[in-house]
Amino acid sequence: MLTPKMQITMETTRKLLRMQAMGKVSNVIQKLHPADLAHIFPYFSEAEQRTIFNLIKDPAKAAEVLSEIEWVTGAQLLQTMESKRIIQILQEMPSDDTAEIISNLPEELAEELLQGMKKKDFEEVEGLLSYPEETAGRIMNPVYFSLPENTTVREAIKAVQKEADTEMVLYVYVVDDRKHLVGVVSLRQLLFVPPNKRLRDIMSTEVFSVQTLEDQEEVARVVEKYNILAVPVVEEENKLVGVITVDDVIDILRDEATEDFLKMAGTREEEFVYVDDVLKVSRLRFPWLITNLLGGLITGYLLWLFKITLKDVLALITFIPVITAMGGNAGLQSSTIMIRGFATGRIEYARLTSILFKEFRVGIIMGIICGSVVGVIGALWHGSVTIGIVVCVAMIIAMTVACTMGALVPAFFRKIHIDPAIAAGPFVTTANDITGIIIYMGTATIFLQYIIH
Repeated sequence: MLTPKMQITMETTRKLLRMQAMGKVSNVIQKLHPADLAHIFPYFSEAEQRTIFNLIKDPAKAAEVLSEIEWVTGAQLLQTMESKRIIQILQEMPSDDTAEIISNLPEELAEELLQGMKKKDFEEVEGLLSYPEETAGRIMNPVYFSLPENTTVREAIKAVQKEADTEMVLYVYVVDDRKHLVGVVSLRQLLFVPPNKRLRDIMSTEVFSVQTLEDQEEVARVVEKYNILAVPVVEEENKLVGVITVDDVIDILRDEATEDFLKMAGTREEEFVYVDDVLKVSRLRFPWLITNLLGGLITGYLLWLFKITLKDVLALITFIPVITAMGGNAGLQSSTIMIRGFATGRIEYARLTSILFKEFRVGIIMGIICGSVVGVIGALWHGSVTIGIVVCVAMIIAMTVACTMGALVPAFFRKIHIDPAIAAGPFVTTANDITGIIIYMGTATIFLQYIIH
């Protein structure tokens, strides 16, 4: 959401672009902070984005903007520029950001850019690209600040002042002769100990680190759990190879939460990128809509199988939408809790049995309350106590099953190493529609002889 000031800036820039007043557009861009420019970027069309980005003359500022926008969008912008200019911009970016951009470019262009970089930058980026996506190794910054364990505090302070050219120095990591991580010292601690002390004497040996192949969600959990501002990344034998800072962790948390919510809605993050391409957006949404379509057809077929029951008691049709909607919503609530619980580490398999039992009991309580209300309404509406009982019983069973299934399905998906977020939304609601119809019509069929009489 844009603030009033940013809204005015965006509208002014768009108006100047239409007037072809490029000099004035350039002045507006130069005055904007890179983060603010990146914030209003998605509000422009693809052609406007290209024009604006090409007007950023300073490679360092262009790099900052590129680091703040979607990687796919950034890659699309770079493809319209000369290779020399692209290399200038990429070399101003942290290696981890450069690797993300490179991975989204066509293979031939990516290779050309890598070959055109300085040897040091090339080696850093190529090293990051060797790790799988969304792992600690892929998102770490290979430029980190470390000192030998026999370094004195006085020497460490001088080193921080003179030699620290890393993206963000938050801690001094202490290593042995083989670059193995053995401890950590905070910058604050350096200022409150005698200058002749050695780092090995004051360092904390309890270092919270992650392996290079660790999933990025685990990195975020480590930062959240231990309240640290950076996480060192190590390889085999605890060899220090990089660091992930809190700004990257914030991006991880945002991206993972966005990804989960989009999966629950049956779409993907690319929808933000292809905002003007309705065909691509449609293709992204189509697969899950097919799931809903097939589920609807199955539900219709089930109703056809129970046509005798419906024919004899048409009043039963009244409550079909209520049963399916309440079951679907109850199941979606349970699945959402499970998905976020797994994502934040608050739910583990050791507690699965107790969680399922909890959802079972919650389903019964909500079913009794909702079922009693709709049952009374059904009895008064259609003048039949038996219809009220049928609706009440079906509602209790349907909501109990929905809550239990909503908790069980994400756990099953996670067990077979599939993102549990895809179990929510279309999958859970469709499955609960089907089970709700079976429960409702099955209950009605059992009580049919009493309803007719």
